[in-house]
Amino acid sequence: MGIVSSIFAGKRYVVLGLARSGLATVECLAASGAEVTAWDTREDARATVAGKAHIADPLTLDLSGFDGVVVSPGVPLNRHPISDHARAAGVPVIGDIELFALARPTLPAHRVVGITGTNGKSTTTALVHHIIEAAGIPTRMGGNIGLPILGQDPLPEGGVYVLELSSYQIDLSYSLDCDVAVLLNITPDHLDRYDGFPGYCASKARLFAMQSPGRARIIALDDDNVRAIAGALDGVTGVHAADIGAEEQARWPALQGPHNAQNAVVARAVARSLGITDAVIEQALQSYAALPHRMQRVAEVNGVLFVNDSKATNAASTAPALAAYPPIEGKARIHWIVGGLAKSNNLDECVPYYSNIKAAYTIGEAGHMFADLLRPHMPVDDSELLVTAVRHAAQAARPGDVVLLSPACASFDQFRDFEARGDAFTAAVAALESPDPDA
Repeated sequence: MGIVSSIFAGKRYVVLGLARSGLATVECLAASGAEVTAWDTREDARATVAGKAHIADPLTLDLSGFDGVVVSPGVPLNRHPISDHARAAGVPVIGDIELFALARPTLPAHRVVGITGTNGKSTTTALVHHIIEAAGIPTRMGGNIGLPILGQDPLPEGGVYVLELSSYQIDLSYSLDCDVAVLLNITPDHLDRYDGFPGYCASKARLFAMQSPGRARIIALDDDNVRAIAGALDGVTGVHAADIGAEEQARWPALQGPHNAQNAVVARAVARSLGITDAVIEQALQSYAALPHRMQRVAEVNGVLFVNDSKATNAASTAPALAAYPPIEGKARIHWIVGGLAKSNNLDECVPYYSNIKAAYTIGEAGHMFADLLRPHMPVDDSELLVTAVRHAAQAARPGDVVLLSPACASFDQFRDFEARGDAFTAAVAALESPDPDA
């Protein structure tokens, strides 16, 4: 059924963009008694909301009198004309997370954990959700991960909503008063949507500005950008990845590598702030299974480990994956598949871990550029295609080596999304395990 709230009864909203979150938004608003106008450039998407919403392009409408224009986080507000059109009519441009925030007073008493950061937020969100489940507390996970939060049934009293929040979702929210707000890290990303890097940092910091006094604020103090935000706030619980010892982390099979030390220390602090005992937290850290496409162990073939880290869409996210597999007896063992649609023309964050790499296999639009960048430091196979890179890496790898897809790039040059890229990697590895006898 999803969330229904009397707060929207009699209100008028426009919903722009009818992908998953947009469809859930139309369902929520229509079921709550709101008058909904919806639009998507795709005719098939518009057909899915027929009977629940008026169909009209909001740019052709007089928006005066509407209570909000609800847009997909993918709409670039700094370039899309809907921003100026709505502003001229005095109508706020919001997202589905803001609607959830507005509906909260009408839902059974609950708490909300909001998690943001450039890298690691999906893993941390899933890990916090897993710990809360292990504690026997009703919980839902949504936002930038899984199902849209408005499309999920409301929690009973005492439940905890765990939201992964991109900067775009924070930009479209004004009332999200998180009981626990979390910031992991900040590195340059999405700069086409902001007024430089300071604008991106300011977007992340707004998660705390929306909180009421006395709410929990948990921040990983491992980079200068985050420390600058933390220094301007009161009541911060600061943690460091180094708070996790190597022996402690070794007990958590799906949470290896320095980036997962940060994810784990933050998740533990969140769980403690919710009143969950350390014994339950430890058991949950041990039983947690990695997310698909994030340091996911796909297979071991002839003693070679194949790891799908397709969700690493920038160099800062790839660097910890390279750090997770250091040399053994002085011998590098990573066969690194890298490339796609580049977000920058360098791999600077990865440079400290080049000594861990046995060879690189470059793919996609950025492949030739990265091949030239990497050749002075390691052997490079300019593979172009992912399936070719997997095959060449498998031929070169020896027992104990790791074939790592950690592209440091967006996927949109060759794939629909990072999930499709990761699935293609998994399929290519499966083909190695079960070769065609007729080939």
